Amino acid sequence: MLGNLASSNRIGRMRLGLGVTDTGRRNPAVTAQAAATLHLITRGRAILGIGAGEREGNEPYGVDWSKPVARFEEALATIRALWDSKGELVNRDSPYFPLRNALFDLPPYRGKWPEIWIAAHGPRMLRATGRYGDGFFPAFPQRPKDYAQRLELVRTAASDAGRDPMAITPAVFLSVVAARTRREVDDALGSDSVRAWLLSASDEVYQRYGSQHPLGAGFTGAQDLLPHEMDLATTLRLTGAVPPAMVSDTVLNGTPDEVLDQIAEWRDCGVQYVVLASLSMMQPSLRRGMAAFAPFIKVVRNVKKL
Repeated sequence: MLGNLASSNRIGRMRLGLGVTDTGRRNPAVTAQAAATLHLITRGRAILGIGAGEREGNEPYGVDWSKPVARFEEALATIRALWDSKGELVNRDSPYFPLRNALFDLPPYRGKWPEIWIAAHGPRMLRATGRYGDGFFPAFPQRPKDYAQRLELVRTAASDAGRDPMAITPAVFLSVVAARTRREVDDALGSDSVRAWLLSASDEVYQRYGSQHPLGAGFTGAQDLLPHEMDLATTLRLTGAVPPAMVSDTVLNGTPDEVLDQIAEWRDCGVQYVVLASLSMMQPSLRRGMAAFAPFIKVVRNVKKL
């Protein structure tokens, strides 16, 4: 799809990337080739967003989920080894992705490979971001100050690896509930569909609100969530246990001006690149959901002014 968009030349110089693919279901050599090809097609505008993945997209398809971070680290090392090979045969021992006289002869675009933006949250993933990443790109529900602390860990890991810590782009994926009035915003935040998004938060986040994850103490959130195994009654029961304050604290919400003020908080905590996803339409009223499209577009158009 991204290749088709790029080849049609209808998007000017817009950058194209994934938010994100995982390292379990596809051999990293294939990922490296696909990303490098897209980078050539887009004349240097490709971003390889990548992460350890989630149980939902791996375990049901026979992919071992016992050591996702170890697999991720090996995948990133494999991609870098192939990109840095300069067309020479590559041999690399790995418990997951061994290379035996592997050839990678695609050229970089003007000497540069696609940037690798890593969806990292836990300590080990943050260290991997510092070693291998060009961008720090988390997505799970969190607060600006949590982001700032994790960004510092990423930069420390980069420095320890002999890399420039300030060269890593601080990015973030944020969900938005925007509407014309505060009442419409509050109605949307109280909907089951929006509250269901917070099931992707870890139990650690719930504990800050004096609660426990509806799926049990210690539940990791999105990484282990299997939503396709839940029926409607179970889903409604689980979303009903999500603390209201947690919803409003972890989802950007309000009128366009209020949302922009909240994005400014993330900017002040180090974020330089924001990817916004609208949850505004996920509410009981279809009419209000459709009407919320305009406030969201206003946010998108004005965020670059911050």
